[in-house]
Amino acid sequence: MSVVPAEVLPGGALAAEDAAPEAAALGPRARLWPSLAAVYRAQLSRARVARIPLLFVATFQSIGIMILMRGVVDGGGEAQAVVAGSAVLVVAFVALNLLAQYFGQLRASGGLDHYATLPVPPAAVVLGAAGAYASFTVPGTVVTAVFGCALFGLPLAHLWILIAVIPLAGAALAGLGAALGLLAPRPELATLLGQLGMSAALLLGVLPPERMPEAVRLARDLLPSTYGVEAFARTFGPHPDWAHVLGDLAVCGVVGVISLAVATWAYRRAAVR
Repeated sequence: MSVVPAEVLPGGALAAEDAAPEAAALGPRARLWPSLAAVYRAQLSRARVARIPLLFVATFQSIGIMILMRGVVDGGGEAQAVVAGSAVLVVAFVALNLLAQYFGQLRASGGLDHYATLPVPPAAVVLGAAGAYASFTVPGTVVTAVFGCALFGLPLAHLWILIAVIPLAGAALAGLGAALGLLAPRPELATLLGQLGMSAALLLGVLPPERMPEAVRLARDLLPSTYGVEAFARTFGPHPDWAHVLGDLAVCGVVGVISLAVATWAYRRAAVR
């Protein structure tokens, strides 16, 4: 019985090795922008029915505050502060208060485990949810601003500045709300922090700063929504100082980037626990 090397046999070991299929390559890593768009659409469709009634509440709340302030404020810079603060308050109610509650409940119910299994970057989850919630503020903010201008006799010529104020102030407040909801150990505490944040935006944003004590003014400067209010209020004058308007909007943008980065870190921290 002769021994034949395996190399010369057809269908031998080496031929089998050559014919073996290569290991399947891993799929490409999910990119940020497509993942962000997918999360945004999913959040928008899920929250549409539940959040629209709350948007009406936020809008009517701001309109009611302006009607009450009409008996105290006649016009001038104080009226500008009231209208601008009431408009941005709609953003604070949804982007800060409701988003803090949403992420607090998501963390407590284990919903973060679902997102952790998806092949999407953590930043896409935070930005997608923040963008969806901030989108609900657009109609309410515009309605509040138009009603306030008509109530106090302010010009409507520069309402287009809301195109910049809403997303920038919304990003700053949404990032803060998401961070509060993700860092709070209990959902009840997340709800409380969101309510306190919205109350701060109400008291420090709607009331004219000229009537506030110096200590309260310093606290007002620490609130992200203040710079959106200031940017909007400056456009009501006959000759707006656009340099200051752009400066306030730039501050909103920087705070928005920082707060969303903190929220992304908080999401990673909560998802691995």
